[in-house]
Amino acid sequence: MRVITGTAKGIRLETLEGLDVRPTTDRVKEGMFSAIQFDIPGARVLDLFAGSGQLGIEALSRGAKQAVFVDQSQQSLDVVKRNLQKAHLADRAEIHRVDAESYLHRAHPHSFDIILLDPPYRMDILTPLLPKLVPLLTEKGIILAEHEKNCCLPKKISELQLQKEYFYGKIVVSVYRPGEGDEP
Repeated sequence: MRVITGTAKGIRLETLEGLDVRPTTDRVKEGMFSAIQFDIPGARVLDLFAGSGQLGIEALSRGAKQAVFVDQSQQSLDVVKRNLQKAHLADRAEIHRVDAESYLHRAHPHSFDIILLDPPYRMDILTPLLPKLVPLLTEKGIILAEHEKNCCLPKKISELQLQKEYFYGKIVVSVYRPGEGDEP
């Protein structure tokens, strides 16, 4: 697992070992960030299920102004901290050890330009969580959600429309943006 492009390009990132950990592959990560490449510079990003922090770190490397990393596992956040130090991006990061729901209750409205989601699979977290994210987005805010192919997400969430879905074998990346967007 590495940073694909930007100021930290090529830096190898640490990940947790074990069956519960499923890092985003470079191919999927490249697709995710290609979909939002022009939205990243100067953005404030939320990496809600941080894991190793690779999604938020990729955003910072590509020019995001700040990234907030949220995970309930101290072990995961220790890896995030080490990866941020290794990539020389810690000064633009904020880290919170809390579960996603609790963080959402205390986060400020209209705080994020981009929300990156890669929650644990087979837990049906995304569908009930997505509407709770909308108030945290800025006016032109974007949500990118990585999920299993058999996870069926809504086409519309408040004023956000499912703009596009990218398929990578058993993995799908769903992109939500304000307005009508393209029909997937």
